[in-house]
Amino acid sequence: MKKVVHFGAGNIGRGFIGQVLAHDGWQVIFVDIVPSLVDEINARRKYHVEIVGEKSETLLVENVSAIDSTHHQDLLNDAITRANLITTAVGANVLKFVAPNIAKGLIERFKSNDNPLNIIACENMIASSSTLKKLVLENLPLELHEKLEDLIGFPDAAVDRIVPNQIKSEPLIVQVERFSEWDVDALKTLGHEISDVEGLLLVKNLPAYVERKLFTINTGHAAIAYLAYLKGIRFIRDAMKDSEIVEMARKVWYETSELLIEKHGFSRDEMHEYVAITERRFANPYLTDEILRVGGSPIRKLGAKDRLTNPATQLIERGKSPDAIAKIIAAAFQFDPPEDREAVEIQKFIRENGIDSAITKFTGVERDSKLFAMIKSNF
Repeated sequence: MKKVVHFGAGNIGRGFIGQVLAHDGWQVIFVDIVPSLVDEINARRKYHVEIVGEKSETLLVENVSAIDSTHHQDLLNDAITRANLITTAVGANVLKFVAPNIAKGLIERFKSNDNPLNIIACENMIASSSTLKKLVLENLPLELHEKLEDLIGFPDAAVDRIVPNQIKSEPLIVQVERFSEWDVDALKTLGHEISDVEGLLLVKNLPAYVERKLFTINTGHAAIAYLAYLKGIRFIRDAMKDSEIVEMARKVWYETSELLIEKHGFSRDEMHEYVAITERRFANPYLTDEILRVGGSPIRKLGAKDRLTNPATQLIERGKSPDAIAKIIAAAFQFDPPEDREAVEIQKFIRENGIDSAITKFTGVERDSKLFAMIKSNF
């Protein structure tokens, strides 16, 4: 049985990556730092995934175990030595903490195992696996860098499944939507271990798929969340009943679709269908997806390479006007829940330095640019 070491035993790890691989016949070894979660997985060796919708379904996920990486690096080293695949779903900001553990495991693996291995970071960011590779190299002795280049692939990926904050009684059960998409860069994979995984698609033009997902799913989700927050709406499904919010989201999708059509060659019909599916997913009445979760961590979401500023900047470079996206960026600067650390940081900075400085600091957009003026005029 093939073995995958998966970092992050949270809802996305169990409800998406772990579920896909387990159902394809893999043994899943979760790695986490929460002792109670690790103990629960090891006690049960299985859990359930609830697919919610008009046709609900409960899936049993078996052949799972877990390792506490804080206290059992030896067990993790052994698992990495024997692994056929390593994946992560920990959050973009946590990759730097995962990389040293992976590097230590690879040092041990290289002593006895020369089989090729792919490491796939399944995070909501562009080039997540490439980013993880740089972090692993920083923690790996220089004399092993060449061996890593020869034996370890870091194919980037685009992952998509809505896994909302969970309301449940059983500790391991995860509620998810039925839709899922996991695209992996075929040009950067090594060996054939993942060539026929059901639920994983190897593609030769991954940047196009990454940006389609980021600029449609993530940009649209953020747009709805920030507009809904200003109206006091709690859940995405309820925001999708608000005609003004839906109309604005559709304007955002029109702008990002134009970018994707021109840049990557998607047909207008392809993008129309992709957007329509996205809108139906967001409106799923069975998903209790909170606005605070979707809009959370606004510093990351406002970043120059992320879901809002990135497409807006690219549209302006192509002579187009991202009017709708600019309004969403302005709305993001008004997202101020006291429980969100990044939102608190943004609001404090605005109070002390003004919105002009805040726009430049958090988006990287210069004051003399067209996009800067558009954002400020909507604030």
